[in-house]
Amino acid sequence: MRLHATIVHGLSALAIFALAGCSQGSAASSGPMSSPTVPVRPDVESASALAPLSSTALAKLLLDKSDLGGDYTRMPQRAAAHDDVTVNCPALEKLGGNAATGTSLAFPRKAKASFAYAGGGNSELAEELYSDTAAKLSKGIGEIFDAMVSCPTYQVVSGSTVVTVGTQVTPAPDLGDEQWSQLLTYSIGGQRSVVKQTAIRIGNVLVLVSGAPGLVDANLEKALDKAEAAL
Repeated sequence: MRLHATIVHGLSALAIFALAGCSQGSAASSGPMSSPTVPVRPDVESASALAPLSSTALAKLLLDKSDLGGDYTRMPQRAAAHDDVTVNCPALEKLGGNAATGTSLAFPRKAKASFAYAGGGNSELAEELYSDTAAKLSKGIGEIFDAMVSCPTYQVVSGSTVVTVGTQVTPAPDLGDEQWSQLLTYSIGGQRSVVKQTAIRIGNVLVLVSGAPGLVDANLEKALDKAEAAL
């Protein structure tokens, strides 16, 4: 069973969206990395005067096939069904239902794109862009990343489906104004899938790239360069 990166992308990497969207296929092959915490460089005050970008403007800054190459295919966004989800991580429970369903980054200005990669196995890559004040972006994503890594292992339950989630902080590249990165390991039905999730704040835009670790590493700077061109 493969947990689709497009379902667990963004802060929905709580694995909540993956519960109902698990399909037959091979598990991601990438393994975990080391996990020292990378200090961030907050400068939210200097970016506070920037007006947030609209969702339409953000959509134009998403990666597309011309940026990624012929091995990538754009995928339709899936609707998420997560009404009956529970999670046994106290920090995530404390954040409330939005965190547990992967919707805590409910900034009104956002855009998303998901891709399947056929160049080295069945892997996926997803990008999300958000825009708001620098302070709100920093607080919103920081709270959820902190909550997720506060429970090195926890379970997410949707109906009769149980997913075991392992979290591990990983080094974030020294890019942008603030950085967050982690590995999420999903285990279900004897299968294991690893998703890397890296978020970079550039002023009043948050770039969040998720998927197979190798694909995230290969395409993160492309996503940042494209987003930064609008600032």
